[in-house]
Amino acid sequence: MVSNDELIRIIDLLNTTYEGEEAWHGPSVVDVLRGVTPDMAGRRIAPNTHSIAELVFHMTSWRIFCVKKMQGDETFDITTPDKNFGALPDKIDDFEWEALEMELSLSQEELINELDKRDDDEFLEDIVPGRDYTYYDMLHGIINHDMYHTGQIMILRKALAYKGTGSRYDEDDDVDEYGSPFGSHEQDDFY
Repeated sequence: MVSNDELIRIIDLLNTTYEGEEAWHGPSVVDVLRGVTPDMAGRRIAPNTHSIAELVFHMTSWRIFCVKKMQGDETFDITTPDKNFGALPDKIDDFEWEALEMELSLSQEELINELDKRDDDEFLEDIVPGRDYTYYDMLHGIINHDMYHTGQIMILRKALAYKGTGSRYDEDDDVDEYGSPFGSHEQDDFY
């Protein structure tokens, strides 16, 4: 029987990075997004920066990329800014924010389901259709991608909490160090 030890480790890392309660690197994607309001999600801290909503769209897009490649789609690609970060409005409403979060969650489920279809580690050394890297590299890439953008989202949350950033909290001192109203987190002991 062929081993699937590495595949199991990759699935564990994907799940821990996305929603783990005790990730080695710090808060998971889900932890960092907890308490982000639609207003926060749509704001930019400077004209040339992405909003939290755009980063969530971006993370979803690259999960979908991984799923499509694992399904053998050689031509699927993310080639335009709209496909990469979305064409989102500056003001995000409750419905749009909920949809973005749900799409991210569904893309995580799709990715894990696609990996669960594999029986062994052999496919990890195969070249991704239309690319020059392996599935192993792609999957570790998406894990690192999540950590990178989770850190960005945390910084954006903190920046939005400071006075003078155009945050809705400019005149509201009842926010925590993450830019969310006090009491909106069950437990935010990270950073």
